[in-house]
Amino acid sequence: MTEKRIVIAGTGSGVGKTTLTLGLMAALRKKGYTVQGFKCGPDYIDPTYHTAVTGRPSRNLDSWMFNEAVVKAILNRGSEGADISIIEGVMGFYDGQSPLNNRGSTAEISLITESPVLLVVNCHSMARSAAAIVKGFQALEPAVNIAGVVANKVGSIGHFRLVKKAIEQECGIPVTGYLERNSDLHIPERHLGLVPAIERGELDAFFDQLAGWVSRTVDLEQVLALADAEPLIGADASLFQPKREAQVQIAVARDAAFNFYYPENLELLEAYGAKLAFFSPLAGEPVPAGSAGLYIGGGFPEEFAAELAGQTQAKASVKEAIERGIPALAECGGFMYLTEAIETTEGEVHDMVGIIPGKVKMQDKLAALGYREVKGEEGNYLLPAGATAKGHEFHYSVYEPQGDFPAAYRTSGLRGTKAEGVQYKGLIAGYTHLHFASAPDLVERWIQACLEWQNHG
Repeated sequence: MTEKRIVIAGTGSGVGKTTLTLGLMAALRKKGYTVQGFKCGPDYIDPTYHTAVTGRPSRNLDSWMFNEAVVKAILNRGSEGADISIIEGVMGFYDGQSPLNNRGSTAEISLITESPVLLVVNCHSMARSAAAIVKGFQALEPAVNIAGVVANKVGSIGHFRLVKKAIEQECGIPVTGYLERNSDLHIPERHLGLVPAIERGELDAFFDQLAGWVSRTVDLEQVLALADAEPLIGADASLFQPKREAQVQIAVARDAAFNFYYPENLELLEAYGAKLAFFSPLAGEPVPAGSAGLYIGGGFPEEFAAELAGQTQAKASVKEAIERGIPALAECGGFMYLTEAIETTEGEVHDMVGIIPGKVKMQDKLAALGYREVKGEEGNYLLPAGATAKGHEFHYSVYEPQGDFPAAYRTSGLRGTKAEGVQYKGLIAGYTHLHFASAPDLVERWIQACLEWQNHG
């Protein structure tokens, strides 16, 4: 019995992967298919698009953060009940951690998941040369299964036919369709207000247009046929199995300001014995009563800084819980929210919770981007001596400390190792987004800390 899954890969960044991915998802859903989205790498933005189009939480497949068995487990878990899984690649097909191997690349994910690949090629100003590009991608790693091609940025149906003939003759795989160069349909910029716009349904009409556009020029039935794949074996089936009944309640901030959570992080908390209670600081909601843990994830608090500043009761509730020593984790946007203030790029200063001395200052350029291996500093109960986790850092703000809180952990990336974050009582906070599937023991330790606080706090 075969399953259906396919990787949408590109010859490089900006070649049209996201456009094709969302168009296929929307078009197949309109035809009645249940579609599951995945994204290669640690990105939160594209999965938010996927979720909006498919109605199912999109998941990240990352061969740097997880081993192969975990990658397969996440794919199998997400694909349950879906007719087809569409895996959007990252950067160029072979681009990953190193120019010398496939580590962390879309190509590696396609090999681990044994998935057929649909390669998006920018065919602007070329015909037969497109075949040379595809042939090179086939030859660099013969083990990959490049099953078909979509020609992007073609000037006309005549241009498409030239490209199609060349690729199919020289590469022996079908060209399933094309995307026009002069279309007025473009993916909105991934600006900071995008996630709230998606949540408000403002892009629904755009997704509908995209479905029609892709349906006209891409052979959906051929794509479905190319997506046939064998069921995966070797997944870590035990990873998400419940370890115990719910024993503690962990409050999770989730709204338009705080919405960057890997689904597996929340599912692992539940598997290890947590009942999750969601609340909205943006709407002025306090930490839910009876909570013995607190999780404030990433997002865009700077986009809502004035509104968050005005919700004084919510801020006081969060501050009181942390002062009482509740075991808490705050990541990136959550970390920013717990400082004294956020200063916008316009110079406006908005008061935040004030538990962490100092403020964060927004800037127009990226302050940090990349994978992080994390080792806890002394006193970090989530990552004690010798324990490590993996994650990702991506932010435009810089933290300007005022006090001398000890660092939460040390992070290692391409630019070396540095002390990062803060710890205070039961709070561990910093810029790094941790993926709990890289360190399930972290979840066990957090649940135990919550239990101890609940019984003795």
